[in-house]
Amino acid sequence: MKSIKITKTGAYFPEIKLENQKLEQTLQLEQGYIQKRTGIKTRYYANETQQEMAKKLMQKMFDNQEEAKDIGLIVVCTTTPTQFMPGISNYIQQVLGIQKCICFDILAGCAGFINAMDIAQKYLTTSHIQKALIVGMEQLSKFFDATDPTTAIILADGAGGIVLEQTKEQKIYASKIEANMDAKQILSTKIDKTRNLQLEMKGRDIYKYAVTATVENIQKLLQETGETLSHIKYIVPHQSNLRIIKSIATRLGKQEMKKMYTNIENVGNTYCASIPIALDEMFQKGVLEAGDKVILLGYGGGLNTGSILLEI
Repeated sequence: MKSIKITKTGAYFPEIKLENQKLEQTLQLEQGYIQKRTGIKTRYYANETQQEMAKKLMQKMFDNQEEAKDIGLIVVCTTTPTQFMPGISNYIQQVLGIQKCICFDILAGCAGFINAMDIAQKYLTTSHIQKALIVGMEQLSKFFDATDPTTAIILADGAGGIVLEQTKEQKIYASKIEANMDAKQILSTKIDKTRNLQLEMKGRDIYKYAVTATVENIQKLLQETGETLSHIKYIVPHQSNLRIIKSIATRLGKQEMKKMYTNIENVGNTYCASIPIALDEMFQKGVLEAGDKVILLGYGGGLNTGSILLEI
């Protein structure tokens, strides 16, 4: 089996930065409420199109089009598409000047990046494709009710991406992705009478699902690969809510929070973009080295749950 590795990462945040204090005043919440409930201090909102966000992310990731010429696959995951045809992946292809490659967008809730990355790995290891670009991006601020504290205090905008390539090095890769058909209504979108898309979240049900299904998923992945948490340097979860992440860590083991990489405090919950944004931050900080084993954990709308065990 061919091996793959991450060779490039990138992240983009819009210019509008919103602190808790202003949001708490707008929603008439007591000071400190948002951080206590979510772990979030700041988040970003976009006053631009999704295409503009995608272009700026590509400018951060690639110095010129020559760097991207060998990309044979572009997969974009988002829960907030502003147009369905052509997809945002096709727009990125145009920005990068790639004449021919495979392009498609996927919808898999907050687990979208895990699904997209796993699809890319399958192409890289079973076809002629040698380099793939996976992008997660969201404009959640356009779709939630700004007066509803259950969503307004958590959700944010942003974009992140990684490049995966074939490598002659022997590196570990395994995935465990599944969906629970009985829990589809606790995190969903609905189109109202004015044809606007609105996000709906049932907080308590989401919490219960997130802290049980994710742990079971990781445990199955470890069992199937013969690995243990002691061999894992970091778990990089979808940045949903700090309370949820801490509960997942506790259920995995009393000391496992030290393995959980979090940056939700500074960026909020960016759904599909949260894992690639976190990965870019980790590479920028130099906390990941060749040979490190990490688990990427996605969970959300569907309800979809997925984890990937990856060797850096």
